[in-house]
Amino acid sequence: MFEKVIEMDGQFLLWIQENIRTDALTPIVKGITYSANGGAILIAAALILMIIPKTRKLGFLCAAALVFNTLICNVILKNIIARVRPYEVIDDLKLMVGKQNDWSFPSGHASGGFCMSTVIFREAPRKIGIPVLIFALLISLSRLYVGVHYPSDVICGIILGTLTGFFTCTVYHRAIAKNKMRLHRD
Repeated sequence: MFEKVIEMDGQFLLWIQENIRTDALTPIVKGITYSANGGAILIAAALILMIIPKTRKLGFLCAAALVFNTLICNVILKNIIARVRPYEVIDDLKLMVGKQNDWSFPSGHASGGFCMSTVIFREAPRKIGIPVLIFALLISLSRLYVGVHYPSDVICGIILGTLTGFFTCTVYHRAIAKNKMRLHRD
């Protein structure tokens, strides 16, 4: 069954290459994918949120979630699973960006984007949370378009990031509730 998933992953990437890639779309998608390299846009957003007093708590939650997510995704899972990038395996797949320096599974771009967008979606008004989730999805899909991830890498990155974001918010809110209960007992 795993071999069938790998085969479908490769076929889907070739389908994207043949049917979705266009000269007009490519610079836009590359811009989206580059914006999340090294977590740059995510880190910048978390820092900006931390600087603004009204959004400071949200910024710290985003930063905590990103640190936790990076440890799980990029430090642990990528190195344990050590999946080779699709452009190194699929003969006809054309790489649209530079070769990547780490393993393929799970997608760190997808995981980081959904980790932070999940926190923002849970903690901020929907008018902010929904566009941020859409941007995280665009980052994730861009990784398929440029040929650096398999669909299963991206799907698992989305799941991991979403779970990490929810977990961070849940731990935070439970700690706050526990603190409030303790204060009322004293």
